[in-house]
Amino acid sequence: MTAVSGWGRFPVVDSEVVRPRSFGAVAEAVVAGSVARGNGRAYGDAAIGAVRTIGMTGFDRIRSFDPATGRIRVEAGVLLSDLIDTFGPRGFLPFVVPGTRFVSVGGAIAADVHGKNHHGEGGFGRYVDSILLRTGAGETIEISREQHSDAFFATVGGMGLTGVILEATMRLRPVVSGWIRERVIAASDLDAAMRALEASNSSTYSVAWIDCVARGRDLGRSLIYLGEHARTDELPEAADRFPVGGNPGLAVPVDLPSMTLNRFGVRAFNEIYYRMGARRAGSEHVVSLYPYFFPLDSIAGWNRIYGRRGFVQHQCVIPEAAARAVLGDILDRISKRGDASFLAVLKKLGHGDGLLSFPLPGYTLALDFPVKGDILNFLDEIDRLVVAAGGRLYLAKDARQSRATFEAGYPALSRFKAIRKSLDPAGNIRSKLSQRLFDEV
Repeated sequence: MTAVSGWGRFPVVDSEVVRPRSFGAVAEAVVAGSVARGNGRAYGDAAIGAVRTIGMTGFDRIRSFDPATGRIRVEAGVLLSDLIDTFGPRGFLPFVVPGTRFVSVGGAIAADVHGKNHHGEGGFGRYVDSILLRTGAGETIEISREQHSDAFFATVGGMGLTGVILEATMRLRPVVSGWIRERVIAASDLDAAMRALEASNSSTYSVAWIDCVARGRDLGRSLIYLGEHARTDELPEAADRFPVGGNPGLAVPVDLPSMTLNRFGVRAFNEIYYRMGARRAGSEHVVSLYPYFFPLDSIAGWNRIYGRRGFVQHQCVIPEAAARAVLGDILDRISKRGDASFLAVLKKLGHGDGLLSFPLPGYTLALDFPVKGDILNFLDEIDRLVVAAGGRLYLAKDARQSRATFEAGYPALSRFKAIRKSLDPAGNIRSKLSQRLFDEV
């Protein structure tokens, strides 16, 4: 057995880890209590098998690509960074990327990851045409919106619990450059931030960094980053059409002491960050796609900043009608504690596509918290606010929500369970997350 964790490094649990080298070996690796694991970027316990974890990063081949349509067939272990590096210079990028490019295609489908464009263009699964799935019952089937559609919509966002994703056919976006035309808006409080995001609905990309420790009249002050793909005539002088770079320039080689992210340090960092961002507000800048989409990828091992006990991310979505009141309440409680992270994100979302896809029309707030003190009890308190508002938590980021919180947030759960049962009658596909939230006890 091996001690395994997600990117948050909490919880750390034991699981047998195997790394098959052929699809036949994947089939043999599926035993009772198995789940597939991509590049390990789910924050909690979603990609850890109840008994066995099947590592899929070795399946990293690109099977086919049609430049006329942007349609590509890849194995599940291909990373989004592979697609960006290989096809970006050829004028194609993934339609949807999360906050890190080091996510496997299989993992992106399983979590139906969303990006800064979800409010207008939807999630990752919307651009997946078909999936080759190895079910827990031992069948290998091709699923799509037209063929085995129930299995398809249960697999998109299904956290790997319908079977092992082997391959996928998806569409890439044609682009003329690897640069983003960015506009920054400084919002003095939460009301201003939400108005700015609402007014920017027509922008392709929008996201807000939010100061989660600001209080009083500054509660929820934010920097909103709007983005559009830049034309070649808008690029910096002498710039390559597709920027080279994106490799981490810094690294966190050791676990930092738990006192590093204290309220005074976070407050000081946020003050400087807000003021620097506010100076850039009001004009457009052309920036590389790497810092715009993946700011933390420039720091290798940034999860060590939170110390050896790790961290949890709390990402919720609140329906639009209740969002202002509930988000204000959440931020007020967090600011009084003063121990949330320097990176907090606020975005607008649209409808999700999969049965267990996280997004719903409203606002999502994501914050990191070091695992210490009474933080788990505090987050239970926040969960109650989310549930009362008709919201839910993101399974790809979750490490600790209760069954009651989960069941309240996902009304399609019973249908998902029925489809999962039909694909895996013996219950072979099980993760630590499914044990916590799905499986019969």
